[in-house]
Amino acid sequence: MIKKLVSVPVEKNKRYRMQIEDLANAGEGVGKIDGFTVFVEGALPQEEIEVLIVKVKKQFAYGKLQKIITPSPKRTEPLCSIFAKCGGCQLQHLSYEQQLEYKTKKVTEVLKRIAQIENPTVLPAIGMQNYWRYRNKGQFPVARTKGKLEIGFYGKRSHRIVDTKKCFLQREISDEVIKIVRDFLEKYHISVYDEQSHTGLIRHILVRVGFTSGQVMVCLVINGNKLPYSDILVKNLQKIKSMTSIVLNENKQKTNVILGQKNHLLWGTPFIEDNIGPFVFEISPLSFFQVNPIQTKILYEKALQMAQLQGNETVLDLYCGIGTISLFFAQKAKKVIGVEIVPEAIADAKKNAKKNHIENTEFLVGAAEDIIPLFHQKGLKADVIVVDPPRKGCDEKVIQTMIEMNPKKIVYVSCDPATMARDVNMLKNAGYFLELVQPVDQFPMTNHVECVVLMSKVKE
Repeated sequence: MIKKLVSVPVEKNKRYRMQIEDLANAGEGVGKIDGFTVFVEGALPQEEIEVLIVKVKKQFAYGKLQKIITPSPKRTEPLCSIFAKCGGCQLQHLSYEQQLEYKTKKVTEVLKRIAQIENPTVLPAIGMQNYWRYRNKGQFPVARTKGKLEIGFYGKRSHRIVDTKKCFLQREISDEVIKIVRDFLEKYHISVYDEQSHTGLIRHILVRVGFTSGQVMVCLVINGNKLPYSDILVKNLQKIKSMTSIVLNENKQKTNVILGQKNHLLWGTPFIEDNIGPFVFEISPLSFFQVNPIQTKILYEKALQMAQLQGNETVLDLYCGIGTISLFFAQKAKKVIGVEIVPEAIADAKKNAKKNHIENTEFLVGAAEDIIPLFHQKGLKADVIVVDPPRKGCDEKVIQTMIEMNPKKIVYVSCDPATMARDVNMLKNAGYFLELVQPVDQFPMTNHVECVVLMSKVKE
């Protein structure tokens, strides 16, 4: 049988008129030209546009927005002048109310498509009143292009740095820190890292700011073990009133991973403190700590509320990090056991439990997929399992062990709806029912969304 070739109705480097129908997963506009799908960054639903086709595939094409003929009533003027170039934001041109609707719909659609759930109960995404300057952490790559020092964020789909003087998602004090470091690098001719040749010293500038404490940490990631004139930089950074910690981090590897494993304290304490709800946490350069503590408090409170703990339960917290969720659940549980592969994170979790006078927690180092089967074999029973995995979702062995442990409830905290839906599908097929999904907007102005999901064991 001869297959009929399907003709593609668009050509590269040609312009077309089209109507945008929806927003795709990465926040780009999507519509059709003669039935053929075209993705256009910067375009919004209900807009008629002129587009230049830049890439053609078998099933779809990518276009570059040339002209908005009819603008969407939901279009807004981006606050940031480099929004179109920088890869940090995707949705500044869309009203915040519509961003929340988009994220709610995104979670709903992915559960329908991947988890095969026809009508999932997805509540409206919880947004922020103040949706600018919400991040407590910034990681700024450093480069020199044609002799010009560039500090900022990577451009969209590239490792080309967009030089940034001000970021409206970071705390204002980050702008001040970057200016001080920029002036220092220029004045003392400090070399900066080149990805291609693996030469140069300064790779990244990490800034952490405690929302509640106001404490500031500056960490310079270097391709070496010493920073020339570091005493002068320390003196300059100390002019910032709330400066608490100044650290060098060694990363001599040819890698895209930002931080190395070795820190050198230049001044102050090796950590800063901040709160999520009633709890105080110590945060070091290597600690994983949610970047939006205001929304994190809401997220964790929703997770705890969904678990409906009565006080006699054993809770297993997988991918527990520095113990943030564990401490929230310890308020209502008989015991919480946290598991995390990063030894430094577990050390921090134990310190954080002690600092907050929480005595009904236990923290274990190791991969969840390795440790939990051992406890399962010893007869460990978890009434509730809470998971907060990385973007790739849960390891399949973790899912299988969770199923074997047969908890009454599984509370799944997710930073990626697609991998969450994949894991929900596996749990659903093993006899768990999707009760409720609550999206929480941890990352305004971006296409990312966090969710907390409740799954309950179906009664036999």
